[in-house]
Amino acid sequence: MSVYIVAQHRVDDPDKLNEYVRQVIPTIQEHGGKILAVDESPEIIEGTVDFPRTVILEFPDNKMFRLWYKSATYQKFLPTRLAATAGTLIVARGL
Repeated sequence: MSVYIVAQHRVDDPDKLNEYVRQVIPTIQEHGGKILAVDESPEIIEGTVDFPRTVILEFPDNKMFRLWYKSATYQKFLPTRLAATAGTLIVARGL
């Protein structure tokens, strides 16, 4: 069952974030993941959003997501994102 990763962030350091993105895209693809959406200022229909930048990823299943997230390669790049942004990361299971 596919899983969807929803990241919402406030960007504090765009240069660091761009560096992270360049490095991490190949690692997502190597683990069967796809980038479905990236929106710097999504339309808010209801409620409020503290962290507007929204990224949605799809992985074939939770196992592949976890293998990617916990991989030594991704863990090497993760501190760059954490230094560049503040926000949330959630996993939603597909139907």
